[in-house]
Amino acid sequence: MNEKTSPENAELIFRGKKTVLPVRVDKIGQAGMDIRALRKETGLITYDPGLANTGSCESSVSFVDGENGRLLYRGYTIEDLTEHCTFVEVGYLLIHDRLPKRLELERFSSLLNRHSMIHEDMRTFFSGYPEGSHPMAVLSAMVVSLSSFYPELEAAKTEELDITATRLLSKLRTIAAFSYKKSVGEPFVYPSYKLSYCANFLNMMFSSPVEDYEIDPVLVRAMNKLLVIHADHDQNCSTSTVRLVGSAAANLYACIAAGICALWGPLHGGANQAVIEMLEKIHREGGDVDRVIERAKSKTDLFKLMGFGHRIYKTYDPRAKIAKAICLEVLHKLNVKDPLLDIAMRLEEKAVADPYFVERRLYPNVDFYTGITYRAMGFPTDMYTVLFAIGRLPGWIAQWQELQRDPERKIWRPRQLYAGETARKFVPMEQRG
Repeated sequence: MNEKTSPENAELIFRGKKTVLPVRVDKIGQAGMDIRALRKETGLITYDPGLANTGSCESSVSFVDGENGRLLYRGYTIEDLTEHCTFVEVGYLLIHDRLPKRLELERFSSLLNRHSMIHEDMRTFFSGYPEGSHPMAVLSAMVVSLSSFYPELEAAKTEELDITATRLLSKLRTIAAFSYKKSVGEPFVYPSYKLSYCANFLNMMFSSPVEDYEIDPVLVRAMNKLLVIHADHDQNCSTSTVRLVGSAAANLYACIAAGICALWGPLHGGANQAVIEMLEKIHREGGDVDRVIERAKSKTDLFKLMGFGHRIYKTYDPRAKIAKAICLEVLHKLNVKDPLLDIAMRLEEKAVADPYFVERRLYPNVDFYTGITYRAMGFPTDMYTVLFAIGRLPGWIAQWQELQRDPERKIWRPRQLYAGETARKFVPMEQRG
């Protein structure tokens, strides 16, 4: 257990009866009241819309310190990992709870290469999707279909876990690239054993039979960093969805497909696409940043400033700082002068100096700069959330694995406060008029 029982307890007095509830404290000193016996002892349930104050599990995969702007993967800072590790190394870390040794990384990379192809019969699936299908729809459907072509994870054997993890990590990247090629009417580009994980993905996305694609090491490094900063993030919406579906003992493929669907939402993984669409609209309307700031502050204007604020972070999102640096590096390397970057930087400058945003602790989040980078690299906007899903996959796998090994695992079954009718008299059809 990562937690310890606190010498202090919480006391609840309801209708004259006192109930003592144990308090558990985690490794960083965060206290949580254990309410598992609450209904049995008091008849009460908790009411917590959005589950903002509910600890749904114990996890050692990642830690978000929202007050101080820190993010840890298995105890390592996000800054150290993005600077010194590839996405494959971080994926290994999340799944195995340790950074790989050289031979372990070589073996893991070899498995990624071996499992990078998708079954040829799955290619026919792509032709069945209508023109204009969103890549996230294709991605989720194809992932759940993998369970029909490949065996499920057995027990907790390391070899089986590595095969299943690398199969998903590698094939998700291939499916994503194939879905893009299908959307633009170009032939699929197969993965190559000669290329690294991110180089392979960029090559499958952008190479063509009629035009060589030069794999730029700066873009490969940027792609690695962008995937790393998305690799896990506590019990967010999609991760909680993976755990929720996993609590019903669904197979890993079904759980990941459910996580992809949750990520698709514009309030979650789809936010980076929403940021770009907002910046494009501001640019079309003349780029008046001061007007945008005033609209965001207005109580009567329905306009929402996308890319600012976070449910957990009450200071600058550490991933946003990294994303901004990546963005500047990529645009400089490609010699791109993007007016959207100018608008974004002016928006940030105005917002962080405005008392309205400072008092509400609304700072740029990870979605604010990533879209501009993806745009410069050539990704269409509807692929942005797909890229988020590729990055988040090792975290989802690690969280699912942790759930399977949890001795306190139970199927998720929240309660509710009922707001409907309590005693309606049934009226036969002939009497309803």
